[in-house]
Amino acid sequence: MALKFHRTRIVCISDTHNNSPPSAFKLPPGDVLIHAGDLTKQGTHTELRRTLTWIEKADYKVKIVVAGNHDTALDPRFYEQHGTEDHPLDATGSDVLKEFPSITYLNHEAAEIQLLNEDGSETAFKVFGSPYSPANGHWAFGYTEDEAKELWSAVPQDCDFVVTHTPPKYHCDKSRDHGTAGCEALRQALWRTRPLLAICGHVHEGRGVERVVWNTTSSEFEEISTGHWIDPGAGNKKQSLVDLTSRGGSPLNNHSFLTSQEHPGERKPTINVGSSWDWNFSTSVLAERQDPARVQEGETSSITDTHAATHGEKDIATWVEHDLKAPSGRLETKETCIVNAAVMATSWPYESRHGSKYNKPIIINVDLPIKDR
Repeated sequence: MALKFHRTRIVCISDTHNNSPPSAFKLPPGDVLIHAGDLTKQGTHTELRRTLTWIEKADYKVKIVVAGNHDTALDPRFYEQHGTEDHPLDATGSDVLKEFPSITYLNHEAAEIQLLNEDGSETAFKVFGSPYSPANGHWAFGYTEDEAKELWSAVPQDCDFVVTHTPPKYHCDKSRDHGTAGCEALRQALWRTRPLLAICGHVHEGRGVERVVWNTTSSEFEEISTGHWIDPGAGNKKQSLVDLTSRGGSPLNNHSFLTSQEHPGERKPTINVGSSWDWNFSTSVLAERQDPARVQEGETSSITDTHAATHGEKDIATWVEHDLKAPSGRLETKETCIVNAAVMATSWPYESRHGSKYNKPIIINVDLPIKDR
């Protein structure tokens, strides 16, 4: 019997830094709210409570939160290393979280999420969430390059959504000061696990959506192409929407249990010119290298000077065990949608871009399988 699916709306935000709706930005309606970290500016318990309060009151069936490098109250190791001079320790982060039971907080761990829909059907997905980002200064949840591979080996093979504060390297990670500021070990973990969605933040200028086509038949960690999203909500009152449902006409080629009613097989990504979810596909992972005119026309770029890392690596011994699992577990999983949902539009403390201080939340429509009763 063929699987039946229910359209589910995922509202993605990150890097709100004490800002809240409706004054700074508007939260659109949806089923699931995901916050990818940096809830606060200085990481105090007062700031944390204020942010968690409006998240808990938000009208969603499920609210998923990870911390970020600014959220020091939630990182005990930060206090062990730096003391309490900057932020008096009037409570532990876990004590604060207990005050908000409707929020699913993920601290480098996975959870099974169940959804009861309006029509009485039930759907589910597995999500892994982590607050970590590459260490850079006096901030929380940092890790060194030497720690990165072991850290991201914790991402389960069967995750549908991966929520991290840091973006992966070369995807939604262009920084004004640091170039491509994402994590290469995380990118490799996404190649291994190939989730439907990878939601992040941290790099404010990297806000956007990319559709990565993984190479599943060649060397480890290789990519074939990247589709760059054209935001339908840029400069107008429309929503920043990405429709990955079958009804929307552009489902991912991601044959995990929740993405397609078709039989597994090769299917090229759909590019629909003029729709609200246009994609521009290229062999380059660097969006700034695209010709703007060709982006608007929906043409495919022939850029070939991709970064060497996206061509794959053949000799990374510490990842052999995980690489062997990838072909058997995710052989028919070809694409991942990567979302940087940073709400703050400034590369703080720089001036705001596009004359606006805040970005809109990004809405992702996906099909989730209905559970058998």
